[in-house]
Amino acid sequence: MNDTTDAGHAHDARPVWLIYATSILSVLLVSGAIAYATNLYGQLGLVIYGEQFVAGMLAIAFLLLFLLIPAKGGRRVSAPPLYDIVLGLLGFGAAMYMAVYFTDLGTMMFFAPADGLIASILVIVLSLEGIRRTTGWALVIIVTSFILYGLFGDNIPGALQARPSQAPQLAFYLGFDSNAILGTPIMVAFTIVIAFVIFGALLQATGGSNFFTDLALALMGRYRGGSAKIAVVGSALFGSISGSAVANVVATGVVTIPMMRRGGYPPHQAAAIEAVASTGGSLMPPVMGAAAFVMAEFLQVSYGAVMLAALIPAVLYYAVLFIVSDLEAARSGITRVEEALIPRARNVMRAGWFFPIPFAVLIYALFWLNLRAEESALWASASLIVLSMIFGYKGDRLTPYRLYQSLRQAGEGVLDIVMICCGAGVVIGILAISGLGFGLTLTLVTIAGKSLIMLLLLCAIVSIILGMGMPTIGVYVLLAALVAPAMVEAGVTPMAAHLFVLYFGMMSFITPPVAVAAFAAASIAKADPFRTGFTSMRFGWIAYIVPFLFAYSPSLIMVGSWSHILLDASTALASIWIISAGVVGYGLRPISIPERIAFAIAGFMMLIPSSLFAGAIWVVATGVLASTLLMGRELTIWRKQRAIPAAA
Repeated sequence: MNDTTDAGHAHDARPVWLIYATSILSVLLVSGAIAYATNLYGQLGLVIYGEQFVAGMLAIAFLLLFLLIPAKGGRRVSAPPLYDIVLGLLGFGAAMYMAVYFTDLGTMMFFAPADGLIASILVIVLSLEGIRRTTGWALVIIVTSFILYGLFGDNIPGALQARPSQAPQLAFYLGFDSNAILGTPIMVAFTIVIAFVIFGALLQATGGSNFFTDLALALMGRYRGGSAKIAVVGSALFGSISGSAVANVVATGVVTIPMMRRGGYPPHQAAAIEAVASTGGSLMPPVMGAAAFVMAEFLQVSYGAVMLAALIPAVLYYAVLFIVSDLEAARSGITRVEEALIPRARNVMRAGWFFPIPFAVLIYALFWLNLRAEESALWASASLIVLSMIFGYKGDRLTPYRLYQSLRQAGEGVLDIVMICCGAGVVIGILAISGLGFGLTLTLVTIAGKSLIMLLLLCAIVSIILGMGMPTIGVYVLLAALVAPAMVEAGVTPMAAHLFVLYFGMMSFITPPVAVAAFAAASIAKADPFRTGFTSMRFGWIAYIVPFLFAYSPSLIMVGSWSHILLDASTALASIWIISAGVVGYGLRPISIPERIAFAIAGFMMLIPSSLFAGAIWVVATGVLASTLLMGRELTIWRKQRAIPAAA
C-alpha cells in the first residue's frame, strides 16, 4: 500500500485547491466505508444495494486517483494536467451513473443499452489505467489478456474454448454484474480492507509501529544475530498490517537491512532475511494483509476460520526464518546489537503498554463477539484512538488533527488495492462468462492424471509463474479462480487448496527470476538480486514444503482431532531446527556434508503429519528417535570441544 505523509508534501508545488480536494475525497472515501460497516445508511432510512454502494465508492476513488497519482506513477507534486482532471471526472461520472441507475440497468444486460454500455466501458478502461498507475504493467497485461480471451476465446479449440460473447454484452456484463467489477473483491476492499488500513494508519500515527520495533529491539537485540531477529519480528508485525511484501520491504528494510549489515550479515543475506520476513506478513494472522478477507468471502467462511487455518503454517514459516538466521549468525560469528542501541524492555513497555490492547479487542470481537471483520477492525481502531488520546506513546498524544491525517492517509493508501480489485473483478467475470475456470480445471486434472502429487506440483509451478510481479490480492484472486478449483476437484479440502495457492503465489515474491520482494531488498542492500533471490528461497524453505503437507493431511490447518493437530504441530516445530541445521550446515558446531544429510532426513521424517498415510506415525517416531540421537551426538562433541580450551 502507498503511504503518504505531510513530510512528503512539504516541498511540493501543488495548488491549494488540489490539496484540499484530495484530502476531502480521501476522508470521504474512508467515511463512506465506516458508514457502511456501521449500517449508518440503513439507520438513516437509505436502502441501497451493495453494488450501488461499491459503484458510488468507486466514483470517489477514480476522481481521487487521477488527481493524486500522475501518469508516470508515484505521487503528484504539482498541478494536474487537464487530461487527468477530465479522466477523474469521467470516472466519477461513469461510476456514479452506475450507482444511481443500477436497479434499472442491472436487469438489461442482454440488451446492453447505450448509456449503461458507455458507463461500463469507461469504468473498465479507467480501471486498467488506474492499475497501471498504481501497480505497473504486469496486471494490466493479464487483465487485458482475459478480456481478449472473453472476446475471441471461442476460436480456441479443445477444453479451453470459451463460450461465444458479443463485445457489447461482455462489456456491459463486466460493468454491472455482481460477479465482475462490482463483485466480491472490490466489496471486500471498500469494507474490510479500508477498515484495516485505517487501523494500520492509526498505528503509524500513534507510534505503534515504533513501539513494536523498539520492543523487538529490546527483546532480541542482546542475542547473537539480534539485528536479523529484530528484522524478522518487526517485518512480520508491519507486513501483516500492510499486506504488501514490497511496501513492507521498503518501509522496514531501510532500517533493518543496514542494521543487519552493521551486525555482520553479508548484503545478500541481510536482504534475503528482510524479503522473506516481509513476504510472510501476508501469511501471518491476525490481519494477514487483505488476501485473507477475500479468501473468507470466496470460501463463505468467517475470517476467524481463515486465521485459525493459517496459524500453524505461519508459525512454522517464521520459526524457520528465525532459526536459520540464528544458525547463520552462529556459523559466521555474528554477535548482538550494540548495547547503546538497545532500549530497556521495561521502558518500552512502560511507554507503550496500551498498544497490545487494540489487538486484543480485535481478537475478542472476531472470535467471542462474532462481529464482522470490518466491525472488529473499527472497534480496535476506536480503542486505539481513545487510549492514544489519553496516554500517548512517550507522552505524544493523538490529536484530532493527526486523527484526520490518519483517515486521509488511509483513503489515499487504499487506492492501489481498489484498482487491483477492479482488475480482479474483470478476471472473475471473464472466468464465469467464458467457462475458462472449468476448462482449466479439467486441463490440469487431465494432465496430472490420477496423481495428486503431480497435480500439486503443477499447481505450485503455475501459482509461482502467475504470481510473478503481481500484487498480493491480485495474486490470490487470480490463483483462487484459476488453480484452486482443480485441487478441490481432486479431493483437497477447499481451505487447504486456497491456502496452498496463496503460499505459492506469495513465494513468487522471493523466487527468481521475478522475485520482486527479494529484488527490492537487494537494491537497498546493494546486493546481487539473483543471489539474494536464491538465498531467500533457502531462508524460506518451509514455505515450499508445508503446503504439500496440509494439502494431503489438513491437521496443520487445524482440521481433524486435537490430538492429531497437537502431535503434528509439535513434531513439525521440533523438526524445524533439525532440518535448518542441515540446510545451514551448522548445529552446535559446523557439521559435515554427511551429517547435514542425516539431519535433513531425520527432520523431514518428523515433519510428516502422522495421518498422512497408513503407518506415518512410525515414520515420525523414527524421525524423533534419529533426531534425538543426532542431537545427543552433537551435544557430546560440542561439550568436548568446549572442554579442550578450558583444560589447556
